[in-house]
Amino acid sequence: MSPPEFLLASLATCAAYYAVQYLKARHLTAPDLKVQVSTEKASQPARLAFFRIEVIAPGVEEPHQTGLLRAVKACLIHNTLLGQPKIEVAVSTGAGVPKLAAA
Repeated sequence: MSPPEFLLASLATCAAYYAVQYLKARHLTAPDLKVQVSTEKASQPARLAFFRIEVIAPGVEEPHQTGLLRAVKACLIHNTLLGQPKIEVAVSTGAGVPKLAAA
């Protein structure tokens, strides 16, 4: 898998985890629950510019669909991406002070 594919897998796994936790807390089941994540690329700089998370939960009634949506939006990875985290990049040779660059 490529690094972007790992990012998408992380987002999908997180969304699925939060959806399952929501269902378990309410003693509900959705044996055919699926989560699909898609993305669109952008350039200048090259990046993933758009993510779509689709939760497919056959048999889950309307009031719980709203709850699932709220639960998935609480996903740590989702919220991290929304928050535009600061990223520091460092290059080190193993000796001395690393050279830092803010991203």
